[in-house]
Amino acid sequence: MGLYRKYVLPRLIDLAMRNKDAGRLRAVWIPRARGEVLEIGIGSGLNLPFYSAAVQRVRGVDPSAELQQIARKRTIERRVPVEFLLQSAEEPLLALEESIDTVVVTWTLCSIPNALKALESMKKALRKGGHLIFIEHGRAPDTRVSLWQDRLTPLWKRIAGGCHLNRKVDELISQAGFQIVELETSYLPGPRPMTYIYQGLAQRV
Repeated sequence: MGLYRKYVLPRLIDLAMRNKDAGRLRAVWIPRARGEVLEIGIGSGLNLPFYSAAVQRVRGVDPSAELQQIARKRTIERRVPVEFLLQSAEEPLLALEESIDTVVVTWTLCSIPNALKALESMKKALRKGGHLIFIEHGRAPDTRVSLWQDRLTPLWKRIAGGCHLNRKVDELISQAGFQIVELETSYLPGPRPMTYIYQGLAQRV
């Protein structure tokens, strides 16, 4: 599993997340980022083309050096400067406390071991009144689908880098102390246990 996780999985993640439906959602939400941006789970940098000139700098957190290597190639000819931080999302971001205008997290909360702790760290990094932009897959409201999510998650975690199919994303964000000000949910095309999407905007209060 070590070689798979280090060399194969990062490229599979990059390939899977380059689909047109994910790109469509990125195009809606990522341009709303402003000022100093902290992107948690920057991965292979697929959000980078969608940041507007309203962004001063992006700091990208990810524990995968292999994914960050792919992301660095996507920073070429980008007007927005990008700084990469090689660490897990749960680790403290003390140097950034109350210095960030926008936190961005996309298809990431599913694979963070302690998602609530990570969200609390994101909140501390935000200035008061700062915003969290999120696009995440998670627990579906349909009982038949959510039962399958519960059944599949133990195996899915092993082959998909710790990804949980059954996390209730809006509840996690609220529990961390954010106020959700916009929320849209829907299924994307594909297997329903993997494609129920939460997208929206939350505010540090």
